[in-house]
Amino acid sequence: AGFRRSMRLCRRKSQTNQQSCYTRCPSSCYSSLAAPYEEVVRYQRHPADRHRLIILVGPAGVGVNELRRRLIASNPREFQSAIPHTTRVQKSYEMNGREYHYVSKDTFENMVYSHRMLEYGEYKGYLYGTSIDAVRTVLDEGKICVIDLEPQ
Repeated sequence: AGFRRSMRLCRRKSQTNQQSCYTRCPSSCYSSLAAPYEEVVRYQRHPADRHRLIILVGPAGVGVNELRRRLIASNPREFQSAIPHTTRVQKSYEMNGREYHYVSKDTFENMVYSHRMLEYGEYKGYLYGTSIDAVRTVLDEGKICVIDLEPQ
């Protein structure tokens, strides 16, 4: 409300004084508007365009993972999550390439150093991350790749 109020005041003054908003208050409303503002409109993908990556970012407990799951469940033909990599030991009911790509710590670190990981982190002594190749695999299938991240 404060930003909108300041823009309204600036506009109201410009109508009465016939002086541009930028000349009267260059540091307040006009320059702050130039860089960060982007109009939000529904994205209409051209059929020739590739699908995009959607990254949902939020701290633990705000529902980012649930939002990703619901989005994929709502339209699994259009949305898919990338299969992450991990150095964790594979459990008996898991398959390599379904839940995770299970790799050694050396392999994971080599992927990080060669800039092949989009994001990565450590949890309980194991490394987890999403590779660029895993995202490309989803995009090459003609789907929108959706991943969720917790800021560090």
